[in-house]
Amino acid sequence: MSRIVKIGKISIGGGNPIAIQSMTNTDTRDTKATLEQINALYRAGCDLVRVSIPDFESLDAFAAIVKCSPVPLIADIHYDYRLAIGAIEKGASKVRINPGNIGQSWKVREIVSAAKDYGIPIRVGANSGSIKESFKAYETKAIALAESALEETHILESLGFYDIVISAKSSSVIETIEANKYISSKVDYPLHIGVTEAGIFETAVVKSSVGIGTLLLEGIGDTIRVSIAGDPLTEVRIAKKLLKSLNLREGVEVIACPTCARTEIDVESLAYDVENWLEGLDKNLTVAVMGCVVNGIGEGKDADIGIAGTASGAVIFTKGEIVKRVKKDILKRDFLKLVKEYLRKN
Repeated sequence: MSRIVKIGKISIGGGNPIAIQSMTNTDTRDTKATLEQINALYRAGCDLVRVSIPDFESLDAFAAIVKCSPVPLIADIHYDYRLAIGAIEKGASKVRINPGNIGQSWKVREIVSAAKDYGIPIRVGANSGSIKESFKAYETKAIALAESALEETHILESLGFYDIVISAKSSSVIETIEANKYISSKVDYPLHIGVTEAGIFETAVVKSSVGIGTLLLEGIGDTIRVSIAGDPLTEVRIAKKLLKSLNLREGVEVIACPTCARTEIDVESLAYDVENWLEGLDKNLTVAVMGCVVNGIGEGKDADIGIAGTASGAVIFTKGEIVKRVKKDILKRDFLKLVKEYLRKN
């Protein structure tokens, strides 16, 4: 089991819940827009948010952002050690650096000193695009990636710093899995896992689900990011569904039939509606949306509550037993009423 590291009010490692991360894609200098996105990520279920600080104007804005953020913020720093120290002083709950691109060792030492003074962890690591030439002689690229991340870790350890989170990411699912398994076998620091540059929606969801899911099933990983090109809110929604599917987070799970010629309703559209109706509900609840009553009720009997389509509307059922027949125009009202009643009783 990995050791515990505290990131603000969130503890990771040591058997704590898997924390969901995402990253803002607003201009950090735009304090209002960045805070709006952070708050939206928080409402969606994000536990930790990373914010890029590329310059001193962004650092000044970060100070105001930290004061109003509902979640711990991670300062993402490259190259300039002064930005890392400034972010620590202005309230970052963790900094993400690559000691190898910070420069001279004394600059890394200054960052470590500030992190010690303020009691915050440092995330280090590598991705498949930043592996040094000297590591490319390893047997596989996955081991090269892992050893590259471990070298960054050893730099901090040599300075007497052990409040560390490690990340090793590749755009390859297999390399990501193998690299993190390798690191997990060598050290007990918490791991931030994910498939980097995973692509646009469908591709990113598949790659992240396989990569992150495989590692979590093997007990590897303490915080995750589902990397998707686009709206970071989508990353959080997918991450929640991924954790829910592995019984690692509470919440609503909507299952739906793949449809056939017997389908009486637009299953896909209704399933999306049901997800929206129940958004924000943090209770464990499995809801089935089925296309017909012929097979739908029997196939959805393991769900807590379900909807099966009919020619004139739908039937609502619980645990395979019909409890009400409803017209389409009052389906939402009656369904939510029965959900509330079911949760009250259970």
